[in-house]
Amino acid sequence: MLEMQDAMNSRVNQAWRQADNAWYRAIWTECAEMLDHYGWKWWKHQQPDLEQVQLELVDIMHFAMSDYLLQDADNDEVAARIAAELADPRQCQDIRVAIEVMAQTTIAQKSMHFSDFANIMALIDMDFDALYRTYVGKNVLNFFRQDHGYKDGSYIKIWADREDNEHLVEVLGNLDSTSPSFRDDVYQGLSNRYPG
Repeated sequence: MLEMQDAMNSRVNQAWRQADNAWYRAIWTECAEMLDHYGWKWWKHQQPDLEQVQLELVDIMHFAMSDYLLQDADNDEVAARIAAELADPRQCQDIRVAIEVMAQTTIAQKSMHFSDFANIMALIDMDFDALYRTYVGKNVLNFFRQDHGYKDGSYIKIWADREDNEHLVEVLGNLDSTSPSFRDDVYQGLSNRYPG
């Protein structure tokens, strides 16, 4: 996953390690999007959209791994650090509060801690296999977006009245993540649906 993240970052900007991107800012704004998908408005009926919550959590994973890759260039050491933090989740039982805690801690430290991330994973019953499957899917979608004009603004994000993330969820639901061609299969599945 770290190698895939480095490749995606390099696709967007070859000099991403020198770009001084505010990864922490991307993380806390994704927290707000995740909270919106889960629902927090007491004045109207809301149903948690757990598939979209998972996608937002995976978006956060992209930015957090990028930040950690800047802190240590050794992928094995970064992977060990992430694994240790994931193994020690924070113990907050209210998902809305857990999301806010992750956002607050990220803003205060200008970096996310994976113990907060693991807490949210547990609260939405997302295991590591689901995280990996969704991460690969979202990574492929990000490449797909770049290949189809995301950077220059020509990419079409709404297909058949649904956002590309929704199509991704359906594509992932029809594929075997253990297949050696999983990444290519995701890309092809998106290509088959894309109107551009």
